[in-house]
Amino acid sequence: MSQPSLSTTLRFWFKLGLISFGGPAGQIAMMHDEIVVRKKWLSEESFKHALNYCMVLPGPEAQQLATYLGWLLHGTKGGVIAGVLFLLPSFFLLTALSYIYLSYGDQIWLSSIFEAIKPAVLAIILITAYRMGKKTIHSKLLALVMVLSLLAHMVFAIPFPLIIFISALVGYVYSRKSSALIVPENTSAQGHGMPDSAWHILLVIGLLWLIPVIALITLGGWQNPLTQMSWFFTKMAFVTFGGAYAVLPYIYQAAVEHFQWLTPTQMLDALALGESTPGPLIMIVAFVGYLGASVQDYWLGDSHLLMGSLGALVATWFTFLPSFLFILLGAPWVEKTKGQLKVQIPLQFISAAVIGMILQLAVFFGFHVLVTESFTLNISGLVIALASAVALGKAGWSILQVIGAAATVGLVTAWIA
Repeated sequence: MSQPSLSTTLRFWFKLGLISFGGPAGQIAMMHDEIVVRKKWLSEESFKHALNYCMVLPGPEAQQLATYLGWLLHGTKGGVIAGVLFLLPSFFLLTALSYIYLSYGDQIWLSSIFEAIKPAVLAIILITAYRMGKKTIHSKLLALVMVLSLLAHMVFAIPFPLIIFISALVGYVYSRKSSALIVPENTSAQGHGMPDSAWHILLVIGLLWLIPVIALITLGGWQNPLTQMSWFFTKMAFVTFGGAYAVLPYIYQAAVEHFQWLTPTQMLDALALGESTPGPLIMIVAFVGYLGASVQDYWLGDSHLLMGSLGALVATWFTFLPSFLFILLGAPWVEKTKGQLKVQIPLQFISAAVIGMILQLAVFFGFHVLVTESFTLNISGLVIALASAVALGKAGWSILQVIGAAATVGLVTAWIA
């Protein structure tokens, strides 16, 4: 393994943030190809062990993996640089697109593009669930966990964090009785091992959370949307497991139904934007924050640009800040757990539950995309969804190619109309 300089990794992480299309799966594959296969900065075993930990954490797994790999290469400083640079390009892009959306969203060409992209996004969700399922569901027991998780949330409205907790608990009990689900690998620790003082990290991140919260309460009070965002996105970061697709139902429930920052249509548009831009899919929180802040009285002038941008920053800050805490505190401990069944079997149960939640998300979006307001089948949407699924699953198209093709269909449709 070769050890790159800090300046070399700085350029690498910024470049990755610019070109990391394809959702979490594509971004993780890109990191593996560059860091393990091409550059040989880390071993296969170290990469997989870091990935397993990030998959079980609440929050965005791709950004957390970038932070973990940066930590393995250059300690705390490397982790912070990797995590931040992976986010910056998508944050600025989503904020700019949010401004365009609010300013020109009533243009027929733009709405037509979004209408065509939504069925493609549905296909992406289904293909993602299928591919993750192939890698995760390799026993009848895990398949049962997946189905029960789907039914628990969709039929009985059991909260997602509770489903994850129960799955982990059952997995832990099972791990004490059987090792049939996985075969531990012969791995060796790699990385910096001892981080900066854990108390120092806790203090710094705690202050980075507390100071903005106090400022928001002082400026707008407890009921101000920005203050509510700080609390909601902090809570979301700690309780939402399974990556962006699994988190989306939770965001929808809060942003659309409870706080009413967005409409259901705007939430679908947010996902379409997230799928067609680089960076973590969960960066759609910037869109949610922008629109949520734009509905209130403006502190910063008559335009929604400044208030919306502040909302995007608040949503992004409080969503991703806990991820740095999880990695910088947890990575040294994780490096000591390689091959331990009592840790890895519960992770597999959680992964199975997450697949069920992604399928529930597909049902939710499928209803909104494929069923019209008069409860008839949206034929054009169905055709685009099927074509997108074939392009992704059979023709080997990338997510960016599928989104681009769908957007082109929407643009042509608007031109004809």
